Amino acid sequence: FSERKMPLKNIPALLSPAFLHALASLGHGDTLIIADAHFPSSSIAASPPFANATLIDCCGHSGTDVLKAVLELLPLDTYESCAAVMRKVESDEKAGLQTPVWEEYRQIVEAAEGRKVELELVERFEFYERAKKAQVIVRTGENAKYGNLLLKTGVWTGAVNK
Repeated sequence: FSERKMPLKNIPALLSPAFLHALASLGHGDTLIIADAHFPSSSIAASPPFANATLIDCCGHSGTDVLKAVLELLPLDTYESCAAVMRKVESDEKAGLQTPVWEEYRQIVEAAEGRKVELELVERFEFYERAKKAQVIVRTGENAKYGNLLLKTGVWTGAVNK
């Protein structure tokens, strides 16, 4: 056994050791939140009922960059909805606010999973409630409005979907 530490191959650079540990700790059906810069990440991570979510800071990266890195390693659930976004509030909907980041997220998830994926739309306060039960919350520097994404982990079968 060597005391020398070697770098890992093919690990996206934005995945810190703490981030890798958090991903490795997830099991089937666990939840990971990719949070935009506006999301109350710290307070949600410390909220009951669990109040022990791992909070990872990736403030220098966009939500799409974090999603791509995460999906290099993490399989998503195939039994139920694996990805959800926060539905626009009524005033933003009426104002015609566009959310192009949702389409970017969907395309990234579909490319990584090798299958069609619909993003579930979740009412704002329900999204917060689901986030309070998340095992991992990743705070990003994403500035897009409604740039939060909830992911449900799946089971890796050993097959590569790309």
